Amino acid sequence: MVFFGKTDVGLKRANNEDSFLVKPELGLCLVADGMGGAAAGELASRIFVETAVEVFSTPLSRSEDNGANLVQKAFRWANERILDHVRMEPRHKGMGCTAELMVFCNDGFVLGHVGDSRTYLLRNAQLKQLTHDHSVVQEQIDRGVISPDEAKNHPLRGVILRAVGVEETIGVDLIRGKRLSGDLFLLCSDGLTDMVDDPLIQEALCLKGAVHEKVDKLIELAKSAGGHDNITVVLSAVM
Repeated sequence: MVFFGKTDVGLKRANNEDSFLVKPELGLCLVADGMGGAAAGELASRIFVETAVEVFSTPLSRSEDNGANLVQKAFRWANERILDHVRMEPRHKGMGCTAELMVFCNDGFVLGHVGDSRTYLLRNAQLKQLTHDHSVVQEQIDRGVISPDEAKNHPLRGVILRAVGVEETIGVDLIRGKRLSGDLFLLCSDGLTDMVDDPLIQEALCLKGAVHEKVDKLIELAKSAGGHDNITVVLSAVM
């Protein structure tokens, strides 16, 4: 497998609250999008990264079940640590992060998802979103209250229903699947998906070129569309 990740502050924000991690030797990658403003958001996403590194640092069985247990453990520990930090630093109340955490086990993968960052799979030149946004707008789409087109400019766009470090208990979507030769997995913050529609993301991922070139292309597209938020992109290619 080949991994590559990159984060960009974008064109409107003064600081970058996103964090990412690629650990090829562990078959691990993640994206975390901090919230809470300035230092608090940056700290929340960094806590998630540091916690994941700690949880996966001990070489263990590469079974899918063990991978799933470790993914859930990373989310649980990060949730507790962010809450503990807020108790000690009440001025950071409201901090937290969305997160995508993927680990590759044998011939499959396990993905943990909380919030409105996303994970996609490009297989046979077709893009599929693996995650479901935990957001007010997505909930209204699901209920048929608004259409996907109406969601693009909805005033509640960006209001999330689930995040790491906000509630005492955390609900993690756990997604499993097989990996095939030629697969390309995309983990990203909403700084990409709010700016670039899925068909354009698919087109960029289908271009010839190295993985790092595709990451650069996606960030370039988001900035060309306005770059209103921090943009983080991680690609994992199955060779």
